[in-house]
Formats: sequence, C-alpha cells, structure tokens
Amino acid sequence: MSLSETFVRLVGDNPIVQAFVGGLVIAGLNLLGASIVLVWRNPTQRGLDAALGFAAGVMLAAAFTSLIIPGIEQYSGGDPIPTLVGVALGAIFLDQADRLVPHAHYLLTGSRRADAANPPDDIDLDAERLAPVVLFILAITLHNMPEGLAVGVGFGSGDVENGLALMLAIGIQNIPEGLAVSVAAINAGLDRRFYAAVAGLRAGVVEIPLAVLGAVAVTQVEPLLPYAMGFAAGAMLFVISDEIIPETHLRGNERLATLGLMVGTIVMLFLDVSLG
Repeated sequence: MSLSETFVRLVGDNPIVQAFVGGLVIAGLNLLGASIVLVWRNPTQRGLDAALGFAAGVMLAAAFTSLIIPGIEQYSGGDPIPTLVGVALGAIFLDQADRLVPHAHYLLTGSRRADAANPPDDIDLDAERLAPVVLFILAITLHNMPEGLAVGVGFGSGDVENGLALMLAIGIQNIPEGLAVSVAAINAGLDRRFYAAVAGLRAGVVEIPLAVLGAVAVTQVEPLLPYAMGFAAGAMLFVISDEIIPETHLRGNERLATLGLMVGTIVMLFLDVSLG
C-alpha cells in the first residue's frame, strides 16, 4: 500500500480534513525542531547554516514541483498566466509584510548576541534583548503563513500525492527553522524549556488555520486554484531568496550552506517522484 493510500485510509478523503491533518504535522515538526535545543544544547553555527541551507533546498524544489508546475499544467490548462500572477502576488505580499515586520538579524549574527555555539542558560531578560527577539519570532511566524497555505492548497486541489509532498517538504524544512528560532530566542534570554513548549503553538496558530483556509478556498472556488498555488510558491521563493540564503552566507559557511541546499533539493525531488 502506497503512502497516499495509507494516508487516505487513516484520514479519509475529505480535502479539508486532510489539510487540517497536514497543518498539524507541519506544526508538530516545527515543535520538534524547536525542542532539539533540549538535547543538542550547543548547536554550532556551521550546523545551523547547513541545516537552513537544506531547508531552503527542500522549499525551492517544492515550490516548482508541487506548486508552480502543477498549477500551470494541471489546473489552468497549460496557461501559465494565472499561476505566474499568483507567484508575483505572493512575492509582493511577503515583501510588503517584511516592511511591516523588520527583522532582527543581529540576534544570530551581531555583536549583541551571545555565542550561538554556547547559548547561556542563566542570561537575564531585558527590554533591549527581548524586543529584537519578539520581532524575529514575528517575522518567522509571518513566513509560516505561506507554508500552511501551500499545504492546504495542495490537499484542496484533490491531489493527495501533491498534498503529501508539500506536507513532507514543509514539515522537513520546519525542523531546522524551529531550531534556528529557538537558538535566537535563547540568545535573547528566554528559557529553553519555556520557548520549546510554546514553539509548536506559535507555528500551529498560523499554519493549521491557513492550511484549512487554503483547502476551503480552492475547493469552494476552483478557479482560484492556480492563483493560490502560485501565491504560495511566490511567497516561499521570496523567503528563500530574501531570508534563508543570505542568513546562511553571513558567517563564512557559504559552501556548507550551498551543499545543504543541494542535498535538500535532491531529497525533495526524490520524494516528489516517489509520491507521484
């Protein structure tokens, strides 16, 4: 029995229920990533950059194989315009959202941070440190939005294999993302156990409702499907280019991050072919 058949047998064939389960899975994997700091207490910056590069590769492949190409070939009769309009709108949305939620990159890279390889347990919280980490967490949460939407759109399209591929891709990349945000939060003085406990809720509050919303929207208004798939892909591509890749190239780990990206791309392509 294939993975998609097993999934349908366990969850049923209602795309909205499938999207809800998909949202739970990706939020749960974000929690898993955030909780790694409980056992991997001193993650190195090289390890983080390689893991984030891997996440970027997974998202990059998924944006094309599970969103843009199906949006053009399967859901708009070969007409690329609706999907490409969605790609442009997704990128514009993330660009404008980034202007409203500035990013606090120095939490991980600047002189004010504690060493990411040795995050302290007894650092005191203060307003100067806490304000940037709140912005950083808000920014990451904002970037979870297209991920949840993509999973919902994938299942809402009625193509279970495509929905599963997106769920696995986004879930896999949520693990290093959750770890990176936990390290940033710890550097600002938040307790490991406290932040790990709320990380899943933080992602779930955004990803689960948007997964359901994406499925509802495309099942009720089918002509929206190629636009929605393009929108989710454009938002994901914006995050990769504007955030993840520059972040992994700031500390002299460009080659390692690039190798991680290549491995992530290969893994996602393998999953896409295997599930398809």
